[in-house]
Amino acid sequence: MKKTTLILVTLGLLLISPKGISQVITGENVAVTNTEYGKVRGYIQNGIHTYKGIPYAKAERFVAPEKPDAWEGVRSSTMFGPVAPLLTPTTSVRDEGEFVFDHDWGYPNEDCLRINIWTPSIDDGKKRPVLFWIHGGGFTTGSSQELPSYDGENLSKKGDVVVVSINHRLNILGFLDLSAYGEKYKHSANNSMLDIVAALEWVKANISNFGGDPNSVTVFGQSGGGAKVNTLMAMPAAQGLYHKAVNQSGSFRTAMLDKNDTQQIGEEVVNILGLDQGNIDSIQNIPFTTLSDASAKALKIVGEKRAASGKANIGFGLNWGPSVDGEDLPFQVFSDEAFELSKDIPLLLGTAKNEFAPFANMRFVHSSEEDILAHIKNQYKEKADDYIKAVKKAYPNDTDPKDLIDVDLMFRPGAVVQANAKASVKNGAAVYMYLFTWQSPVFDGKYKALHCMELPFVFDNIEKAKNMTGGGKELQGLADNMSWAWINFAETGNPNHEGLPEWPAYTPANTATMHFDNTSVVKPQLDKELFKIALGE
Repeated sequence: MKKTTLILVTLGLLLISPKGISQVITGENVAVTNTEYGKVRGYIQNGIHTYKGIPYAKAERFVAPEKPDAWEGVRSSTMFGPVAPLLTPTTSVRDEGEFVFDHDWGYPNEDCLRINIWTPSIDDGKKRPVLFWIHGGGFTTGSSQELPSYDGENLSKKGDVVVVSINHRLNILGFLDLSAYGEKYKHSANNSMLDIVAALEWVKANISNFGGDPNSVTVFGQSGGGAKVNTLMAMPAAQGLYHKAVNQSGSFRTAMLDKNDTQQIGEEVVNILGLDQGNIDSIQNIPFTTLSDASAKALKIVGEKRAASGKANIGFGLNWGPSVDGEDLPFQVFSDEAFELSKDIPLLLGTAKNEFAPFANMRFVHSSEEDILAHIKNQYKEKADDYIKAVKKAYPNDTDPKDLIDVDLMFRPGAVVQANAKASVKNGAAVYMYLFTWQSPVFDGKYKALHCMELPFVFDNIEKAKNMTGGGKELQGLADNMSWAWINFAETGNPNHEGLPEWPAYTPANTATMHFDNTSVVKPQLDKELFKIALGE
């Protein structure tokens, strides 16, 4: 037996102790590989080579990203890098809700363009599918380490795939439009999205050194991450850098601001800061807390002006996010041009059954059926009976009176619109639709299929995220079904596998939707009437 083979076998035997407790292998020469900018060293856990906090780009404040600086020697890459600063730092949390999500807030720094990688091997000659994860938090918060669900080790090990995640600029740092103040800031309205494109470019150039295939990259994200996936699909610069897309609960923003709007916000920020064309570069040195204060004031002023002129605000209200700038983002995300641009990209999309509704309706947790029916009557007036009938048609197995109001009407309608439009593109790639209906038992079941609840199952991290799922071996069947669907989709563009019933591609005619639960089933769209009544569609 060759010496190198003996070492690898020995390392493999050390990964799992007799009691099944994992061990971490570290060392000066462990998990060392190349990038364009220098060598990096990670660690090996459960057979997975792990790298964290590698710079994929650098950027001045409000300036488009550039390639990172090279380094000499071997860069230690075993800890997550900085996270994007929050406009409002977290100083207190709601105890029970925080227990469920179990956040890791990380440490903020504007120099946050970092990439993390999990891979089964770096030197076996394989070219593995790459799953490129984009975190949630809208366009203003979040990070690649925020939730325990995001850890890529189990997904990488199960599917023999490379899992990647990133941090990028957010909020005012990623979206303040200063394009009216000179060529230097030409791209500033969409710098956050350009960071993601830069990370995809890094993957294309470097992922083969980590056992990945640069020609098989799947972008996937949830909530704000799903919205970022949608945005990438409308960006010419992103085309060719990814090959499949997954949007989880991310179709809530169907339109973006345009340049007139974003330049107005930018002008308001500049005025609040006391700057002008002559000293605009001073904005790069202003303390972030001052920027944060200006952000809140400017958005409020412009939002009020828009409302007074009859203009609708975008998404959940006027906030930071991508915009149609005529260059980096020439199209609205749900425009015919955008769907044509990404026509060859297979899409897997869906939502959770309850999303934010359990939070919104927490005051009704202990309410009687009579009180809940009175609430429905007050909200829907003469349409109350029709609403109840429509909910029961959509979810005929529900029995708790509160289930009548804990239905998501924020995320799923947009997903249906997107699925119909994408599936209608002539000669376009396949679309697969899902609905996550599994109900969490934590805290007496009151969180149900909450926003983010599918993530532990997709990443096969039900134990890491047991505060959210409750944990336990009985959940492994659903975790297997979902994680294998995502793995197969990343490999082939088709999520079907033997653990699931046949999952047809979605069309506006069949509206085939996989309902993920302990027993998963395919159903047609059952909430059309509900949308009409609740949303006036």
